[in-house]
Amino acid sequence: MSLRYLLDTNVISEPLRPEPNARVMRRLRAYETEAAIPAPVWHELRFGAARLPPSNRRRAIERYLEEVVLPNFPVIEYDQHAAEWHASERARLVALGRTPPFVDGQIAAISRVQGLTLVTANANDFSDFEGLRIHNWT
Repeated sequence: MSLRYLLDTNVISEPLRPEPNARVMRRLRAYETEAAIPAPVWHELRFGAARLPPSNRRRAIERYLEEVVLPNFPVIEYDQHAAEWHASERARLVALGRTPPFVDGQIAAISRVQGLTLVTANANDFSDFEGLRIHNWT
């Protein structure tokens, strides 16, 4: 099956919450073979785990990343095409006085150039970017 969705950090990390959102969990299972994560999200996940002190929580997160995320969700790179789109879109937004966070621009760029729908619980973080398809599974 081909990829359709690019998952933001708040979506792929939903299973780690004490009480995961049932709707998000159903959709993660239903679209598992059609979803990927962008490299900046992989960074956010690994960085978040690395910042924790050695603990059961950190081990659980690392196990989830290695045993669930990596085997099931391809990591899509931030490549030259994404960088070019990001630079152009960032310049457009800065000229309008709306400077987006750099990592949000990277995620948006990967979504846009790969033709994938960005799935996020924070649609407002991406609403200024042109040409994105955004879904909120919550």
